[in-house]
Amino acid sequence: MKKLIISLFIFYGCASSCFSQNKTADTLVVVLKAAKNDIDKAKALNDIANCYKTSDPELVLEYGQKALQLSQKIGYKLAAGNAFLNLGNGNIIFGNYAVALQHFYNAQLIFEKLSGNTSADTAEIQNGLARAYGSIGIVFSEQSNYSKALQYDLKAVKIYEATGQLDKSARLYNNIGIVYKSLGQDFRALEYFVKCQKIQEKTGDATIGVITTNIGNIYLNQKNYPKAFENYSKAQKLFEKYPDARGEGELYNNFGLYYKNTGKLSQALEQYSKAVGSFASIDDKFGVADTYYFIGEIYLEQRNYAAALDNTNKSLALAKAIGVMEQIRNAEKNLSVIYEKMNNPQLSLLHYKLYNIAKDSINNSENMRNGIRAEMNFEFEKKEALQKKEQEKRELIFNEASKRHQQQILFIVLFILLIFGIVFLISNRRQLKKTLTLQKELAEYEQKALHLQMNPHFVFNCLGSISSFIVQNSTDSAIKYLSKFSKLMRLTLEYSKESLIPIDKEIESLQNYLELEQLRFDQKFDFSICKSDEIEDDMALPPLLLQPFVENAIIHGLIPKTEKGTLNIDFSVAGNSLVCQITDNGIGYMESQKLKENLVSVHKSMALDITKKRLEMMEAYTSKTANVSIGEIVAADAVSGTRVVVNLPIQYITKQS
Repeated sequence: MKKLIISLFIFYGCASSCFSQNKTADTLVVVLKAAKNDIDKAKALNDIANCYKTSDPELVLEYGQKALQLSQKIGYKLAAGNAFLNLGNGNIIFGNYAVALQHFYNAQLIFEKLSGNTSADTAEIQNGLARAYGSIGIVFSEQSNYSKALQYDLKAVKIYEATGQLDKSARLYNNIGIVYKSLGQDFRALEYFVKCQKIQEKTGDATIGVITTNIGNIYLNQKNYPKAFENYSKAQKLFEKYPDARGEGELYNNFGLYYKNTGKLSQALEQYSKAVGSFASIDDKFGVADTYYFIGEIYLEQRNYAAALDNTNKSLALAKAIGVMEQIRNAEKNLSVIYEKMNNPQLSLLHYKLYNIAKDSINNSENMRNGIRAEMNFEFEKKEALQKKEQEKRELIFNEASKRHQQQILFIVLFILLIFGIVFLISNRRQLKKTLTLQKELAEYEQKALHLQMNPHFVFNCLGSISSFIVQNSTDSAIKYLSKFSKLMRLTLEYSKESLIPIDKEIESLQNYLELEQLRFDQKFDFSICKSDEIEDDMALPPLLLQPFVENAIIHGLIPKTEKGTLNIDFSVAGNSLVCQITDNGIGYMESQKLKENLVSVHKSMALDITKKRLEMMEAYTSKTANVSIGEIVAADAVSGTRVVVNLPIQYITKQS
């Protein structure tokens, strides 16, 4: 069956002007003799070579070589490309795949160079390029390099589809179908065979009988015998309309396989007998040898050993005559089986040894072919890579030349726009910078103003505390109190110049303040100040920010309480925030608010309002969250104190990179 696939690839891979114009080789020889110039002679030589490609490969090579020599002599590149295609086709038939690939590659280079030039022969050039691609796909398919075969087949079919050449597109669909069949992907193969068949039915392609046979083969392989028989019968009628001895011979062989698989051995023999007649009519020894082998298998299955021996010997003789080792191997193996069945162990052993010799020879030849195949593929890919680089270089030069003028105009326009843009950007940037600077300075001044409001308020409260202490205590205690107050004032005045101070300095100020309040209220409460280990040394916060909350906790939470109170201050880090928590076990926030309302003279403290304003300014300045929350501590359904939580953005004395 391999012979059929090879002939199909060659037949479908090449466009034949001979068939399309209904000319025979004889009429073309007349045209050649009548040609008045070398251009017409080169064309005629190529047409004659093309016509012989399905019947006489030697004549294909002979006329193809003459066409090449003449076209190269007169510098007719189009004819030279077609000559390389014909030489490649002839070498495929003889199995010289490396030589065939080189010829197809030469044709590809010629047509690709020609396609870059404007010419009246554009359609013929594109057609030649598609034929080159398709023919390269044939070689790669025969070398079992199916990925490369598909790559080139798809390149070829793209050209045929773009130029509306349905008949040639159909031939490429057939090639792709054969590749998928070789890969064992019958459903994909059937898909492309059917696409090919539909186009051929529309165009009346004379080779439709072959593709219909292929469709039948797919169904036979899938054991769908009714569909296989339907397509074989259809192909038989098509061959009657479009005679093709080799195609008919293969059809009869497939019919024989169908009848063999369905158990109708006598009908299978009838079909094989017809196949022998078809192949013999064109002296196709390969086809005849294959068919005698199939007949021998049928007789062997029927236990007609004499007939099996006779037909297998005929197959062996033909195989030896044409030197096809695969057929020799198969025939020797069956002869060994036949002689064994005939109780002739001596001849059975002899032919089994000959079978092993043939098998080893095939394996050695296959290994050698694999080496040649690998070398051929390597050389081709190397040339392909070089060609691709050259093509990319040419395209790059062309693209650069075509874009240069556009780029010059574009650069002029962009330059003008750039000048206007730069002027606008500089002006806008200056205005924006000025606005941001003013906003920043305004925020800083507002922050400092609020801070300065805190200082007199704090001093006022402290002096009030000192006054109350002097009235309530002895002179010695007052002096001690004043000493601590002076230290606190010194720290306050020192920090009032800064917008931020280290947390340790804030803790020192709070320590002094709380000690003053302890003296003032006669140790009415205890206090503690804790700092988390996560707090870094240069973390900072605005000065005197927490003092108003501490003061409120003492005055309105702890002092009204009859028992001794406790005040705790904790500094910690949570995510991107510095958390300052002030808790007391006083009377609670709600109760302290009620006491304030009942006082005849209410001291309106500005400290909390100022602090909240400071937090708002800090939030606007840093673009980070700064807030305060006040809530009661509830334990066992009873209020046990107040908790104030101040969340500040983490800031540092020196900016961190």
